[in-house]
Amino acid sequence: MKNIVIIGGSKGIGNAILMQQLETNLVYNISRNAPDISHPNLKHFSLDVLQDILPDIENIDTLIYCPGSINLKPIGSLNIDDFRKDFEINVIGAVKTIQKYLPVLRKGINPSIVLFSTVAVKLGMPFHASIATAKAGIEGLVKSLGAELATVVRINAIAPTITETSLSAGILRNERMKENMIERHPMKGYLKPEEVAHMADFLISENAKSISGQIFEMDYGIVTFKM
Repeated sequence: MKNIVIIGGSKGIGNAILMQQLETNLVYNISRNAPDISHPNLKHFSLDVLQDILPDIENIDTLIYCPGSINLKPIGSLNIDDFRKDFEINVIGAVKTIQKYLPVLRKGINPSIVLFSTVAVKLGMPFHASIATAKAGIEGLVKSLGAELATVVRINAIAPTITETSLSAGILRNERMKENMIERHPMKGYLKPEEVAHMADFLISENAKSISGQIFEMDYGIVTFKM
């Protein structure tokens, strides 16, 4: 049984990961809102990762940082505060969390960290300047820490395409927009949170003990293929 810390496990991809891990692991969830579930293997801390002091946790084997943002605007409509906010949510929050828990994580069993990027870092999508910039920071962090911590802690990132969560509700707000999104992807689909949770489950497992410093694109072909 692992001790897993999830930042942002109350909804979206984070919640899918939390639900997947609860039956076999001890899960510590840190988010502003509590998940809509109670379970003997779940401990929740209600706080703002950026503003509040993170709780002390004695034993950690896995750290998963899920908070993200979808701030899609033309560059002329973005201001410096937009860039700053996206960078703080995506990068500074992850750095703060890693710095807090790394001393404990180092002592864990097959210790690992999972972060989240986006396909927009590699694809080049209009109106994604702020979020793509922030997530590029995540990818740089993964590469750098992968090397720095190579002998003690594994760290990888998942870069999903659009995923059906509350965060993307505005993009997938009706059937026509969902159909258009499906057609944009060469493999004719987009992600469900549970699919991403399965990838996270693999990356924190013994089966991935040789893997660190990698970015895994879950893209339904949109980055990889030109059809």
